[in-house]
Amino acid sequence: MANSTESPNSTWLTLSITLTLASISASSAVYFWSKRRDGDLDQKQLIINELEKSLKESLKKCAAERQGRIRAQQDLRKAMLQSKSDNLKTTYPMAPIGIIRSCFSTRNGTPRQPLIVPLARARLTFDAALVPPASLEGLEEYSHCWIIYVFHLNTDLDKLWKDPSRSKLKAKVRVPRLKGEKMGLFATRSPHRPCPIGLTVAKVESVQGNSILLSGVDLVDGTPVLDVKPYLPYCDSIEGATVPHWVKMDDLLTVASVDFSDDFLTTLTNCWPAIDKKSLYTSPEEFQTLIKQVLSWDIRSVSQRTQVEENCEKTNNEQDNPDERRDIIYHLNLEGLDVSYRITSKSNVLVENVTLQNNIISESGTV
Repeated sequence: MANSTESPNSTWLTLSITLTLASISASSAVYFWSKRRDGDLDQKQLIINELEKSLKESLKKCAAERQGRIRAQQDLRKAMLQSKSDNLKTTYPMAPIGIIRSCFSTRNGTPRQPLIVPLARARLTFDAALVPPASLEGLEEYSHCWIIYVFHLNTDLDKLWKDPSRSKLKAKVRVPRLKGEKMGLFATRSPHRPCPIGLTVAKVESVQGNSILLSGVDLVDGTPVLDVKPYLPYCDSIEGATVPHWVKMDDLLTVASVDFSDDFLTTLTNCWPAIDKKSLYTSPEEFQTLIKQVLSWDIRSVSQRTQVEENCEKTNNEQDNPDERRDIIYHLNLEGLDVSYRITSKSNVLVENVTLQNNIISESGTV
């Protein structure tokens, strides 16, 4: 009888062949996958190498370009600063970055030095196109700052455009503390200088957007500002620094007392609505304190004091008890208000009246 089923040896042979074929297929798959993976890795490494090479070449090119720009800038600066002739002056283009809005309407009455009138306020507003508000971040953490500015109201600015041989800038200036005696220009802080640049320090009250509220200023309204730097006590305050004796003679510029007429505050209160919205001060009473601080120093010019002293000396020879100074009325302009006062021979100041200036009257409609 024929056997219809396979023998055990045949079945085992079939299984062996199947397993062998499967093993070969698996090995082939692993081999080809490994080769493909190795190929991918080689391709990635090749790309990385190319990128690194390109990066190095770009950095090298940028460094060369930067060195080229630096050399070009140096050559340009040298060419611009090199005089074409002995008569050509070297100039540096600088423009104001901000403007001062101060309580002092005119030069007369503006303190001769900073911080001697603590209530003297000003707002420095920067040109937004030149100075973004972010530039002021951190300044509010300082108590004081240096301000570099231009003496824009000097009456001799036209001399800056003249040939040095014809400018006739004075080598010596009259010093108030020396009663008009002359001193070398650079031994003083006179505003009349070969380059009319001023340096002052002020208290930082607050930083508001693109402006700084300052106090203790000696800056007149409209002053152009060139730069602001923080005040650093550890290096800006020099221990043991010395000055000439005449600089210490503050008593020559102080007054004995400052008094107000009986109706002065009432008159000031009546004028207040015309300047209230634009004023740097909160009330007539605070403004009156400012006036007292300003007039606590003799703000008259050297020529004004000298003329009065000469008149008094002349009158003393003709009368027993004259007081010529009582007949002279002086004026102080603050925030558009005209403050009139007298000063006696004993340096007593009497503040008599306050009125609105014409421009304030026309703006407010107040009579």
